[in-house]
Amino acid sequence: MPNKKNIVTIRDIAKEANVSVTTVTNVIHKRYNRVSKETIERIEKIIKEKQYIPNMSARSLVNNSSKIIGIINYVVPSESGSFIQDPFHTAFIGGIEKEFSKKGYFMMIRTVANERELVTLLKNWNLDGIIMTGLFEDDFFQTLKNFDIPIVLIDSYVEDERILKVGLEDFRGGYIATKYLIDNGHKNIVFVSPKIRPNGVLEERLKGYKAALQEAGIPINQANIYEHGITVEECIELGRNLSQRKDITAIFATADIIAAGIMSGLQEVGVSIPDDISIIGFDDLDVSRLTNPRLTTIHQDAEKKGLIAAKMMMDYLEKREIKNRKVILPVYLVERKSVKKII
Repeated sequence: MPNKKNIVTIRDIAKEANVSVTTVTNVIHKRYNRVSKETIERIEKIIKEKQYIPNMSARSLVNNSSKIIGIINYVVPSESGSFIQDPFHTAFIGGIEKEFSKKGYFMMIRTVANERELVTLLKNWNLDGIIMTGLFEDDFFQTLKNFDIPIVLIDSYVEDERILKVGLEDFRGGYIATKYLIDNGHKNIVFVSPKIRPNGVLEERLKGYKAALQEAGIPINQANIYEHGITVEECIELGRNLSQRKDITAIFATADIIAAGIMSGLQEVGVSIPDDISIIGFDDLDVSRLTNPRLTTIHQDAEKKGLIAAKMMMDYLEKREIKNRKVILPVYLVERKSVKKII
């Protein structure tokens, strides 16, 4: 590592490469269209040999750009736990990181619970943009709009033409999951979800569940709709409680991690899956292949969702044309061993 007495500067790189400081800066910022391939290779070789590290603070002052994007989750931690612990968010953030690392950007990952925390964050940090999950049309959103900052919303049904969005076929996912259970002979099907808010992802999945039941002529039973906590302990406890419901034959959980917890609780008290109760999840995360039996689920590509969100942000910041400001990713059924055919 270079010591403080021998810090390598852009001028040093430029002198050795026999080019201007501007040319070196263009290579560092990956503005390759302005520099020949030979020059790029020469400069990057020198940078690597001299272990040059850009001064991010200085770049921020000069360009009014921090190269930091906020990955912000809007939930109350005491109700939901750390969103980093959620396997979906881990995969999603992994996709973002892959894209940002190629472009020389950094992430600030933060959960905020209210407008005051949001304002404090944005006033104290010079973020170049925000990728945000779990946003609804409320006072929090109105506060966010007051800031002149690029925004990409994830899994949000907020309608605003100025904002970029990446979402999912949530209604279709709920419909496919429920119809699959119905097609396998199940009629008394439990729907399990975290707290459902109007005009949100979970409401769309619930609408899909109801649509499949109605299409099959099955009455909607409100007693079969569970809004529940999503910690592992809460889901295991719900599984134990559902074991007392002798009338149900199947469960649709709106997240794999919820389904896995319910399965564990059911199995603890001697309920066999799928012989006694069938279960289907949503997300197709790694946990769906670790349960016993392996979990039938609705697939979504969480990593791709993060990758697209990051690319959208980069296109906006680098002033490239964005042809599609709203991307909706597809879902499909992944059939494994947790659903039994009972007809």
